[in-house]
Amino acid sequence: MSTDVERSKFLSYVLRHAPESVGLTLDAQGWVSVETLLAALAKHGEAWTRIELETLVETSDKQRFAFSDNRTRVRAQQGHSVRVDLDYPVAEPPAVLFHGTATRFLESIRREGLVAGDRHAVHLSESREVAHVVGQRHGSPRVLEVRAAEMAAEGYVFRRTPNSVWLVSDVPARFIQERKPT
Repeated sequence: MSTDVERSKFLSYVLRHAPESVGLTLDAQGWVSVETLLAALAKHGEAWTRIELETLVETSDKQRFAFSDNRTRVRAQQGHSVRVDLDYPVAEPPAVLFHGTATRFLESIRREGLVAGDRHAVHLSESREVAHVVGQRHGSPRVLEVRAAEMAAEGYVFRRTPNSVWLVSDVPARFIQERKPT
């Protein structure tokens, strides 16, 4: 793989969805040894140096990955479909968070709210702009407002990742406000 975008997508696939595709097993919190990862990638035709991995982790615009404090392990920050416990602390959300989606999903969201699907949590953004970019990945984008503080007052648990993504189990439709694009 040649570009950083391609490598980032591949690493996301491996660390979030299919570690077994390169013969890896993640620990309970989603970590894997850097040396084990590099060896597994090389064995499957993706020979990366440690410096290349470090550069990808540190310069990723979305900060999808993180090193452990001693830099011997690496993991994806969120978005897993494999079973992991990221162990992020519970946090008090702001009054409103945002969710980017494609217009083709709006009917389902109106009926069911936001559901995690094959991921562990619904992902919310602190800014309308970030949510818009997320929504563009799946088609014509729409940004939804989520009344997060009201949800928290009703007992919903929010967690904030180091790269400022908010995680919650689900968002019932009654907490979602659609705003027309401007």
